[in-house]
Amino acid sequence: MVMVCTLCDGALKVGAGNAIFSAECSHSFHFNCIASYVKYGNRICPTCDAKWKDIPFTSPPNPQQPSQLNSTPLPSTLSRTNSNRIVRFTTSKFPSSEPSVFNDDDPLDIQSRFSSNDISIVRSVEINTHTEFPAVQRSISQENFHILINLKAHVTDINQVHSHISQTCRAPIDLVTVLDISGSMKGTKIQLLKRAMGFVIDNLGPSDRLSVISFSSNARRLFPLLLMTGSGKQHALQAVNSLVADGETDIVGGLKKGAKVIEDRKHKNPVCSIMLLSDGQDSFSKRINLKNISRLQIPVHTFGFGADHDPNMLHSIVEGSKGTFSFIEAEGLIQDAFAQCIGGLLSVIVQDLQVRVHSLDPYVCLSQLKAGSYSTYLTGDNQIGSVDIGDLYADEERDFLVLVNIPVVAGGIFNDQMKLVSVWCDYKDPFTKESVTTEAVEVKLQRPEMVNEDMVVSVEVDRQKNRLQVAEALSNSRAAAERGDLATAMSIIDSCRMQMSDTASMHAGDRFSHELDLELQEVRSRMENRKIYESTGRGFLLSGMISHSRQLATARGDSIESSSSFSQAYQTTFMSNMVNLSRQSLRDLPPPDSSHQQ
Repeated sequence: MVMVCTLCDGALKVGAGNAIFSAECSHSFHFNCIASYVKYGNRICPTCDAKWKDIPFTSPPNPQQPSQLNSTPLPSTLSRTNSNRIVRFTTSKFPSSEPSVFNDDDPLDIQSRFSSNDISIVRSVEINTHTEFPAVQRSISQENFHILINLKAHVTDINQVHSHISQTCRAPIDLVTVLDISGSMKGTKIQLLKRAMGFVIDNLGPSDRLSVISFSSNARRLFPLLLMTGSGKQHALQAVNSLVADGETDIVGGLKKGAKVIEDRKHKNPVCSIMLLSDGQDSFSKRINLKNISRLQIPVHTFGFGADHDPNMLHSIVEGSKGTFSFIEAEGLIQDAFAQCIGGLLSVIVQDLQVRVHSLDPYVCLSQLKAGSYSTYLTGDNQIGSVDIGDLYADEERDFLVLVNIPVVAGGIFNDQMKLVSVWCDYKDPFTKESVTTEAVEVKLQRPEMVNEDMVVSVEVDRQKNRLQVAEALSNSRAAAERGDLATAMSIIDSCRMQMSDTASMHAGDRFSHELDLELQEVRSRMENRKIYESTGRGFLLSGMISHSRQLATARGDSIESSSSFSQAYQTTFMSNMVNLSRQSLRDLPPPDSSHQQ
């Protein structure tokens, strides 16, 4: 039987440059793993929970030591254990106590940043429009006529050299992961979390930076924002593998510390985000200050793990940040959920996107902008409107509806075509930091004397009406369920399904509308009683609600398979590829050993 290091799940083999440390309780570990584990003040054996009387001593950090990781060996010190074995430990480059200001982040690789801005790579936003009907009779007026605005972010290689977004032609990221290591994460959960973090670390590039925050009874920063070079990745993996599950759950404290890393950083990569995972209820606070989250102006992505997490808190965190909430019902899906998220974060090609809509006729008024949970604005004269979208991933789409009031065509005007609105986008290129304005697209409508009686509504427009209706139904159903009125909550779902069943897109066999209906059925099945709703229904509903209102991919339920409509919705090619990569990596690994109570 092969001995295994419980800190990294790797085999304990003598030789090949692998030093092995045996503790006083007789359990053995890789030298690098235990050195990192002890460095953070741990005195408990991660295998048997025995309290060590003697721990390896590491000398204090050298104040003259350079900030940036490099391949130069760090100074070492010798320590003699109680069994008279001499073990060499590498000194940490970071002090065990945290600084008051987190401005010790690695300097950015400026050379890499500028060289990555390949002029053959073109980032753009494509605008497409659809009107509810192709024509409106000129002798009648119509209120709340629907116009669909479809946006899609493109990345194109003029020279067709790159088949995908590589490390050298995408915007580097500052990523902070905030991880729950409370007592409820012991066993398989903490092992799966470490594997998932290993996958994240492995897929970050040398220009990306990572910082990890862990929280249980209190929160602590494992390391500052480090460039994910070879040595940076090694340090990050050792720090993550040293984590031990114990104590209570301070979600708010963990998030505050993660936000502090972002706020205090001395240098800034173009893309920035926080990923937070928890499997429990906050032991110290039931509320979170959303103003502090929205002030960061970066997406926060939260992951609820298992049946005992707090979906309401995790959902409230993302509400003010343009992030997502994923409900990981099956423990084994944590890595796939992380993979889907970073597949998007590592393909950001548009930032600070705003859509502008301008009426082209003084008698055509913008009555409403329907954009889900995105912020909208209309001028007092209803002639100009805007939608604040934020970031877009490569190949990602956004749809929103513009409702206009169309007047009767005045007598003497014989033009059969009416100009309704003009649409364009303003955004920032993450590489050049330059502001970009797209060409305006005009939306026109035929205004003939007579129209065909069998004229049908646009399926594209109707599909988005269904999506927004489902998002609203989920919100209203949730409100009823939280009041304890599950009967009304299910009735709201039933009513939405009935209305949607009679729409043009459902009659046309539209796949997306059909999948919306299947999701509503799934939500209703998780409301059959209070116990089911609180254990799985609430998380599933909230994850779907944020997904459809923002058109962002989230993991929910017990599958992220490509055949699962719940998780596939809004998933980009790059997300799908990253999930497939995650599955391939998991196939080569043994299942985690739940007997390792770390």
